Amino acid sequence: MSQAALYLIPVTLGETPHENVLPSFNAQVVREIRYFIVEEIRTARRFLRRMDREFPIDDCTFFEMGKHADNSHFAEYLAPLAKGNSVGVISEAGCPAVADPGADIVSIAQRRGIKVVPLVGPCSMIMAVMASGLGGQSFAFNGYLPVQDADRAKRIKQLESRAWSEGQTQLFIETPYRNRKMFDTLCANLRPDTRMCIAAGITTPDEWIHTKTIREWKQTSLPDLGKIPAIFLIGK
Repeated sequence: MSQAALYLIPVTLGETPHENVLPSFNAQVVREIRYFIVEEIRTARRFLRRMDREFPIDDCTFFEMGKHADNSHFAEYLAPLAKGNSVGVISEAGCPAVADPGADIVSIAQRRGIKVVPLVGPCSMIMAVMASGLGGQSFAFNGYLPVQDADRAKRIKQLESRAWSEGQTQLFIETPYRNRKMFDTLCANLRPDTRMCIAAGITTPDEWIHTKTIREWKQTSLPDLGKIPAIFLIGK
């Protein structure tokens, strides 16, 4: 690496061999980095060791950016760059800074004029859109929906309205153990002709991606998705 930069390092979406979903170039870049901003140190160390068994983890410095981290210190995490050292950002799964605290780090880097380099890797949202058969020209990721039943039903109808009026595919997620409840709520509140895709366990051995109308889903036996991350998509 000729110039110090903030590298956004994708991680596998599950227990998938990294060589199946990550370019070899990523490993070349990672081997030269000794400073990492990570969502969770333990899993980041495990990822680095899987990528390269000989990686000198004990020579590295790790800064945490997870949900318990104090974001007032995030700017300090970029200090190595001022001395010509590149810094890597690693989240728990998928691509950093996409529905991820890494976005705050990147925002600081951009304001400071630091070079930011996104590396290629699996993004569950993009892959779900690709495999859904729903509209890919316009789509929106909405994160988690409201927890309260009434608020959730209202939000679902709002998203469905946008999908039909604007032709915009709507994406959202749920905690795995509540996937079944989300499915039941969607079937109870969406129009029979609305199409819905469930994209679960993307790139893993448990991968399960299907798109049907709500009418068809009501006649479908859903597998146990209680421990598998899933993305729900709705469109017309």
